[in-house]
Amino acid sequence: MATTIEELEKRREMARLGGGEKRIAAQHAKGRLTARERLSVLLDPDSLEEYDMFVEHNCADFGMEAQKIPGDGVVTGSGTINGRLVYVFAQDFTVFGGSLSERHAQKICKVMDMAMKVGAPVIGLNDSGGARIQEGVASLGGYAEVFQRNVLASGVIPQISLIMGPCAGGAVYSPAMTDFIFMVKDSSYMFVTGPDVVKTVTNEVVTQDELGGAVTHTTKSGVADVAFENDIDALLATRDFFDFLPLSNRHDIPVRPSDDPWDRQEDSLDTLIPPSAATPYDMHELIRKVADEGDFFELQPNHAANIITGLCRIEGRTVGVVANQPLVLAGVLDIASSKKAARFVRFCDAFEIPILTFVDVPGFLPGVAQEHNGIIKNGAKLLFAYAEATVPKITIITRKAYGGAYDVMASKHLRGDLNYAWPTAEIAVMGAKGAVEIIFRGKTAEEIAERTAEYEERFANPFVAASRGYIDDVIMPHSTRRRVALGLRKLRDKQLENPWKKHDNIPL
Repeated sequence: MATTIEELEKRREMARLGGGEKRIAAQHAKGRLTARERLSVLLDPDSLEEYDMFVEHNCADFGMEAQKIPGDGVVTGSGTINGRLVYVFAQDFTVFGGSLSERHAQKICKVMDMAMKVGAPVIGLNDSGGARIQEGVASLGGYAEVFQRNVLASGVIPQISLIMGPCAGGAVYSPAMTDFIFMVKDSSYMFVTGPDVVKTVTNEVVTQDELGGAVTHTTKSGVADVAFENDIDALLATRDFFDFLPLSNRHDIPVRPSDDPWDRQEDSLDTLIPPSAATPYDMHELIRKVADEGDFFELQPNHAANIITGLCRIEGRTVGVVANQPLVLAGVLDIASSKKAARFVRFCDAFEIPILTFVDVPGFLPGVAQEHNGIIKNGAKLLFAYAEATVPKITIITRKAYGGAYDVMASKHLRGDLNYAWPTAEIAVMGAKGAVEIIFRGKTAEEIAERTAEYEERFANPFVAASRGYIDDVIMPHSTRRRVALGLRKLRDKQLENPWKKHDNIPL
């Protein structure tokens, strides 16, 4: 028996070494942690229960039968984050460059299947050179098996991808189908085809980082959500973020005890809106003053910054926040912001997370580029997402809500549950000057000025909408947190179902 135990320990030690000391040193030299080191930061101490530690590849071509390393380039298992169950896989770059083989894929599929059975999130740590070339189509089949599970798990369990090294070719599509993607600056990248292929095909010269680095994907493309400085920052932030999420669509949203009074009054909000309608202000201030302890986890902060999305807590319960940002493009809706917010709204709806919307929107961004790139279909995505959502929806109009953008931003007409406006709110088809110039075309400048003042007096307030029942109440800014907290309490047992359908056909 003692010999058997000794043999077990020896084999475990071999598996834990991965590709060996030399390759581990090379990984550290790049400023990256190894797969197991990353899991030790992500998970609670000693909570990792590893599966398939002794699995080896089954390839006999190109001399691979002589190169077998236990674990086959991916560490899989379950553990806890702040005591809550999570399933994980972490690709090990020290073993065959983290490349995906048939057995490697089977290990990932196994933890995904287990997560689906019990209802727990999956977090994948990606650090891989791509498909294992020696295995050919078997490796590609492995990717497709993972993709299929990503799709079936979507909306059932939260899926988070951390890109902590290379992620190229077919490998990018699994993270792309997960709910959130976090990246690490200067050490992670994602692209379908690398710089060399791009140069050959299009003659464009670009670096890996410019093509698919963390900054590129969190600013330009919007593929990833947040870029972190290093592995440790990314993993600790993931722990914080995980606390906002329910374990599955069958579980309630988590509750964290809070000492922040639900009826806390914020007098500073009464002066948040500047006297001039053309002066911007920072919507983050409102979000943080409404949230418990000012804690707000923003998603995609550097992409389409004219709309803000993220998670906070009110009375300890998770709430999804969508807010126009007057500091960027006056908070206008465009293609990028519509897609960003629509995806977030659909995530919240899938996991029964209430949605709080702060509105200050002058309309949709005009322009040839916007029209030719499909602002109609893309704007409709956000409209569709809000209209489809059956979770509690509370909307607060702080200043402007003009035109079709008023409708789109969780209006009463899209089944908003509680729609409030501040006294500073203006709800109209368009701004007074533009409206008057159309209605009274050809009039003198004096008449236009007179009519503009008249239009402002008539429409530059929330009371016309309130008189029609489109606004449930006009509230004082300082009481916003109290009204939202009360509203969320009332809506906790809300029941609303869409008509039966196999699935919808969102305007993709």
